[in-house]
Amino acid sequence: MQILDATAQHAGGIAEIYNHAVEHTTAIWNERLVDAADRAEWIAERQAGGFPVLVALEGDGTVLGYATYGPWRPHDGYRHTVEHSVYVREGLRGRGTGSALLTALLERARAQRIHVMIAGIDAENEGSVRLHERFGFTRVGVLPQVGVKFGRWLDLAFLQLVLDQAPAAADGSSSSR
Repeated sequence: MQILDATAQHAGGIAEIYNHAVEHTTAIWNERLVDAADRAEWIAERQAGGFPVLVALEGDGTVLGYATYGPWRPHDGYRHTVEHSVYVREGLRGRGTGSALLTALLERARAQRIHVMIAGIDAENEGSVRLHERFGFTRVGVLPQVGVKFGRWLDLAFLQLVLDQAPAAADGSSSSR
């Protein structure tokens, strides 16, 4: 398995994984399916914004999974915090692909001097919660019934990992009080 920066060439494989999650799981709380062109545009937008999109590839080029992070919230004060996603192709979970992607994603975040990484996970997705806990993420809260899919309310668990111990003043900003 190889972990690489995604390109438009990987968009079809990413779309397949995404669409399966949309149609069959509560890992993605969207209901709209996407095509390769949509994902190619998404990859380009993410990367243009300075955020990674990584793919795990089989030797033959098959996309086994993908991972990314982006802004946590749009306000300036959150600029050192990101929310991430890791998705693995159906039937391949539990074989190390998610761990490899998350390892690479954490390396990128630390290199970009990201301070905190957040995971928003369906509270019933025990596999994803366990994966994140193995990497040191801690559950910091649950928002009950904030989503709906497949005709039922969903709870959103938040897990967090502090990536460094940098002081807040290190970014050069000052208080305007």
